[in-house]
Amino acid sequence: MRMTDAATLGAVRITSDGYLVANVRTARIGTQDYFGAELDRPDLKTVTVYRDESEVFRKSSLDTFGMLPLTDDHPAEMVTADTARAVQIGMTNEEVLRDGEYLRIGIKLTDAATIRKVQDGKRELSVGYTSDIIWGDGVAPDGTAYHARQTNIVGNHIAIVDAGRAGPLARIGDSQPITAARWGASPITDERNVIMADAIQTRTVLIDGLSVITTDAGAQALEKLMKDMTSAEKKAKEEMDKKDAELAAKDAKIADMAKSILTDADLDAKVAARADLIGKAKAIAKDLATTGLSDVAIRKAAVVAVLGDAAIAGKSDAYVDARFDILSEDAAKGDTVADALKTGTKTVTDARAEYITSLRTAYLQPVGKGA
Repeated sequence: MRMTDAATLGAVRITSDGYLVANVRTARIGTQDYFGAELDRPDLKTVTVYRDESEVFRKSSLDTFGMLPLTDDHPAEMVTADTARAVQIGMTNEEVLRDGEYLRIGIKLTDAATIRKVQDGKRELSVGYTSDIIWGDGVAPDGTAYHARQTNIVGNHIAIVDAGRAGPLARIGDSQPITAARWGASPITDERNVIMADAIQTRTVLIDGLSVITTDAGAQALEKLMKDMTSAEKKAKEEMDKKDAELAAKDAKIADMAKSILTDADLDAKVAARADLIGKAKAIAKDLATTGLSDVAIRKAAVVAVLGDAAIAGKSDAYVDARFDILSEDAAKGDTVADALKTGTKTVTDARAEYITSLRTAYLQPVGKGA
């Protein structure tokens, strides 16, 4: 028996090639009510039909919903290779997923005229399929009594319709008679729970260069999502910039450390300079202890050893360096008294003799004739 299920077109987007792409829920498990006349049971006012999940999600059934033709309204006959060229305006994709109680599948409209109709408000779907009806009373897992079960579900096409329960598929209960143009039985729907396509206000939102048709609420959600994503990207960039700055600082520090590493020649020069400084300090103050002292501390210690703390109190390092250099130069000249003592008493005696001789010459000269 030919059957239909209604579904509302979900959020859609327009590709760069102008195609309309959406993801929709189609057939579902559970019970649905039909008018008896539609199911060849005029003796029953309504018939409750149960679809078990083992039937809806049977692999052989799911496979028939992949790559289904899309049509603009239901065709009078089943879509086949012989009729597809005349009625097909798109196709479902290969992936058919379970979404709770529903089948979820992607669709792609490739006909510009039908896409314009969808943009103008024709955005409900009606799934055309065939199935077997197995009569027999039973109770569904939710406690609902049913009269028959649906099996061997085979998808044939998905139609874009003004409303899933109107147009060529006017739902059971209409005054329309059953005609050849009618594509099987549609479940009875409670009009109080149906949101007509015309009542849904839509907006087009531009996302990454793509136009997406959605409701006002959907547009607000998308705008918030984009704003949150922008904020997250900004924060991530700030974090990245901070890390880059830290790495740059570390690189600079490493470069400075590399500059401070001494070559063998530099090390030899520093050792020689240190030895020269200690030699000068020892010349100034023989018993001066220099171990563990910096160059500046050695100079200060040498000056203090000779001149005392008061000599450098409050003075700058440059002043201390100057005093140290003066003392070093004096030390290099030697101690004249010490040198005289080292050469013995001869130098002193000779000097004394010369002094006495000069005194005698000046004061003890004999009185000469004629004086």
